[in-house]
Amino acid sequence: MSAAGRSDDDPGQNPAVDQEPDADQSTTAVAEIAASSIRSGLAELELRSSQVLQRLENVKVSSTPENLSPNENQEEDERVVGEALLPAEHRVPSDILKSLEQLVSYTDSDDDPEFPLPALDDVSHLALISHSIVAYLSHLDRQQLLRVTNSISGDATRWLGTLFHFSHPASSFHADNADAVLRTVRLAIVARCPGYLEGGIPALAQPTFYISENTTPVRLQYACRQLGIPLEAIKIIPEHSQYGTMDVTLLQKQIQLDVGNNRTPLLVVADIGASLCGYVDNLLRLRDVCKAHNMWLHASGHGLAALVCAQKQGHVEEVLHSMALNLGSWLGVPSLPIVLLHRPLQNSALSAFESDPILSRRLNALSLWTSLQALGRKAIAERLHVAFQTCSILFEIASKCEGIRVLSHTPGAQTGASLSDIIQSPFDVQALFDAAAPVVAYQFDGSTTIPLGGSGSSAAAVAERETAEGLKPLEKVNNASYFDRLNSWLGQILQRDCPNFDFEVIEHPTHGSCIRYCPLELGLGEQPPTSENLESFAQSLEAHVDILRATIKHKARFIHLVERSEVLRLVPLPEWAGMGGVRFVPEGWESLLTDQAKTELNKLNIDLVEALKSTDNAFSLGEGTDGLICVRFGMVTHETEVEELLDLVVTVGKSVQENSRVLDTMSEIVKKGIEAVTADLQRESEEKLWQEGILRHVPVVGRVFNWWSPPAKESGIKGRSLNLTQGVVESTENIYKYHMQMTGATAHQLPANRSPPTPMVQTPVGAPTSPPVFPTVEPVPGTVSTSGSGEDTPVQPADGSVSGPGGSGATPSTAPTQNHVDHARTVSQGSASSSNVPELVAANSAINNN
Repeated sequence: MSAAGRSDDDPGQNPAVDQEPDADQSTTAVAEIAASSIRSGLAELELRSSQVLQRLENVKVSSTPENLSPNENQEEDERVVGEALLPAEHRVPSDILKSLEQLVSYTDSDDDPEFPLPALDDVSHLALISHSIVAYLSHLDRQQLLRVTNSISGDATRWLGTLFHFSHPASSFHADNADAVLRTVRLAIVARCPGYLEGGIPALAQPTFYISENTTPVRLQYACRQLGIPLEAIKIIPEHSQYGTMDVTLLQKQIQLDVGNNRTPLLVVADIGASLCGYVDNLLRLRDVCKAHNMWLHASGHGLAALVCAQKQGHVEEVLHSMALNLGSWLGVPSLPIVLLHRPLQNSALSAFESDPILSRRLNALSLWTSLQALGRKAIAERLHVAFQTCSILFEIASKCEGIRVLSHTPGAQTGASLSDIIQSPFDVQALFDAAAPVVAYQFDGSTTIPLGGSGSSAAAVAERETAEGLKPLEKVNNASYFDRLNSWLGQILQRDCPNFDFEVIEHPTHGSCIRYCPLELGLGEQPPTSENLESFAQSLEAHVDILRATIKHKARFIHLVERSEVLRLVPLPEWAGMGGVRFVPEGWESLLTDQAKTELNKLNIDLVEALKSTDNAFSLGEGTDGLICVRFGMVTHETEVEELLDLVVTVGKSVQENSRVLDTMSEIVKKGIEAVTADLQRESEEKLWQEGILRHVPVVGRVFNWWSPPAKESGIKGRSLNLTQGVVESTENIYKYHMQMTGATAHQLPANRSPPTPMVQTPVGAPTSPPVFPTVEPVPGTVSTSGSGEDTPVQPADGSVSGPGGSGATPSTAPTQNHVDHARTVSQGSASSSNVPELVAANSAINNN
């Protein structure tokens, strides 16, 4: 099954085998036996590797390693910590692999997927097995290893040269991009200074490298450190104000300045979709600049994959000196090397950099060699073409959505032609890269023509209203941080609703938070989205951007009304993407915000949020930067009436405040009642003592005295009850006599023509003249905003909710809130205390796109 094995079976495919002379029949027989032995070994290696990969692929996550109890885990950890030496006894391979599976499966998080490792397709499986084969082939005889290595790397180089229209290229294969850039710098040094090995870096007279500010210089800095070149040799060229690419005019000025300072312009790194927004530098102009100053032109970026799509023959080597190809990312195949295709240089100095000229950067091409054959030229071109088409469709969807600004490279910005037209035309490298957009980056910037007033208002009424109330739509210029939170909310919503798109929220150095998608940055087993996925994305984007437009439309009105309110205060929420936060502050409280008053204010607003949640779950509990509790408003729809929302908050807030006052009054009544009862019982006990005499209370003597002169039956101490309605402490003889509490509601249960007797003892406790009344609050009908997030974290919208008229959000309650109290209670009761502070958890309702 091994591709390497099949290659050895066909000597006609390997010129090196045909050129080897057959010394005699015995030599041939020995060679055949060796080849047979190798094929058998490769088959066994493939089988064992496949079994291990399959075992790891089926490993499931676990919070506790398999077959070990928690106590055994602790003992195992102690043993590992205590033993720093390798165990003396050997372990069988199955036990070692079992330990590896336990390491892979263990996790301390509940959010990890069921299988920690992704599933493998046939191509990925073959690529991973190839790495085991490389280690095995390195033990071949030196001459045979050279023959195999030359054949594998030569085939891969020729195939890539054909795919990317690079005639007669040389190549090297690298583990990462930094190593490829280091190799590129060495190529540029050797091409410019053949005596580099003898003279070293000083022979170059201060080399200088040029790179666009859109491209990260980290890899170039790594190369400078490896070669002992100062970092000041790297010159960052600003981008063009219109196209976002390297400004060639500024590049020429910088080169002339460096030449005047006795520096040696050596290398220009062109950006072909390597930046965050996928900009493409003008290669033809850069080629002319490099040719004029004898410089090396290197290109990198996802846009280079468009060369595979071109159907007409071309010669990209006439424009570039080298280019880096990240085929593993473009095709979604794991562990493929970074390929550096470049013009061949006939210089022995290059081999001096290799620790082993045979193995270094050549034999590790085996995984690429096998993967290219497993896919085929047609499938590779089709995958890459679909990726660019996906970007083009996403660009069109985002650019047509009102309120969305696209920041990435526009497909066909200079030529106006589509990629499908360009790839069928004569080969034009600049037109090809211009038509192929490898990245789509966009953001919500609030650009909307929706008026600030209600949907039914006329244009004149809206203009008059804005003028009278001083309202203006929110603009990103003055609210950059808030729009960053909105884009973060939108990005997380799209990540949740469109799992087939690998969206990421990035920070653009100029534009702030934006959403980026690149179909050429595929993980293991990932594939570009389908047409159904694109339709779903378009619907989701339009629905949620509509919510964002409504939110910024209503936010200005929301701020204006809160600032005019006497009891509501606007609360800054730095990490909240919703409409905002308010705090209910009763009149006169702001001048008395002591620590105790702050505690009471927090309690009042917590109870307010709980009461509002009983009406609609769109409200959530928040905390301002001052540490005080507030009511958070989330995202809203266009139908939301901000005035009704705030009126609801004020109405319920006053109701909660009044309830708090009644409860405080009842608490005071109970407290004073207890004090009166204690005083009454103490006084009655003392009077009884003096009336009955001290002898009745002396031990032994009292029993004799009571037998000689029994006390009266009704002379005992009466109990006490608290009448909450009248605020009176009463004796309890009627309760024990009639076995019921004597109130107006129970008087009819007595025999006819009899009224309840008056208690023997009645002590007022300073109760109010009128009984306390709990107000009734009816919820205000109308739409309610959503909670864009339930936690105080940077916008986590997965559990947000939007409700509106007829929507499926939380339906406002038609029953009054639970604010009524039975006023005829006569038994002693403690006042109901307010609820504890609830946890800040996300609302468990889904966003209703309708």
